[in-house]
Amino acid sequence: MKFGTIARGAKGNDAVPVLFDAAGVFDLRAVCASLATPVGGFGPAQAGTLSMLDLIAAGDGAHALGRYVSQNAAGLAAALVPQADVKLLAPIPRTPRNVFCLGRNYADHIQEDNVSRDKATPLPEYPQFFTKPSSAIVGDGAGIRYDERVTKRLDYEVELAVVIGPGGRDITKADAMKHVFGYTIVNDVTARDLQRRHDQWFKGKGLDTSCPMGPWIVTADEITDPHALNIALSINGEERQNATTGDMIFRIPETIESLSAGLTLEPGDVIATGTPSGVGYAMNPRRFLAAGDVIECRVEGIGKLTNTVFAA
Repeated sequence: MKFGTIARGAKGNDAVPVLFDAAGVFDLRAVCASLATPVGGFGPAQAGTLSMLDLIAAGDGAHALGRYVSQNAAGLAAALVPQADVKLLAPIPRTPRNVFCLGRNYADHIQEDNVSRDKATPLPEYPQFFTKPSSAIVGDGAGIRYDERVTKRLDYEVELAVVIGPGGRDITKADAMKHVFGYTIVNDVTARDLQRRHDQWFKGKGLDTSCPMGPWIVTADEITDPHALNIALSINGEERQNATTGDMIFRIPETIESLSAGLTLEPGDVIATGTPSGVGYAMNPRRFLAAGDVIECRVEGIGKLTNTVFAA
């Protein structure tokens, strides 16, 4: 199933969860309003306020509602969203906390970093975590802000992102995948000069619009093996990154086990799992983003996330 969030309302400021189905895009609030009997715990009581976080927290309830829509699509015409009205937001427009991110999780990316800086940094022994503020999140089609007064070295990083369903603390590798609701795409936009200047990752990776996410969440049951997906990125049609998620150093179960040790994960938490080689700062000569650049991130089985850089 593909769950997403679109902008609705007179001012386009109402974030409404939808299901992308073969029959069309269904407004799940409208679906709830039409139900005589609740499905998966959802009914008319949720029609005015249903959010993506509610669906994620419901787990099996979200799947039940999605199945109901697919099986009864012909009778839910009133809940169909006209294509012209499908204005995508990030699937979780505002995560409950910062977006968790994994740094240096592809060996070839570490190698290109070493070459570009004449270093010999070894592979990490443990996952290296940082976060991006939830205020940095934007959706598919949104602009990426480039303010030369703040940074002159804006870069890109395509990443597979994991969306946590059932929360928990001290989750073992054996149980980790039971806590995954689904997957989406994140572009870990990074101001490299700020990253170096402040000698840590948060500031350079936390600017407004620096966390494009989307276009939707594909539920975990749709992805047979999240470590066997092509992951790629292009700038203005020129391919810059192309790899497989099988190249991750720390795979998703190990990442969840490490992150949740002593730290409770919550429904709707997002974990971006790192980027492969091909980033702009490691090229020779270095090639950073410029106003007008169109960035397309692709992950097999999920789709593509497209954003355009604009001058602030």
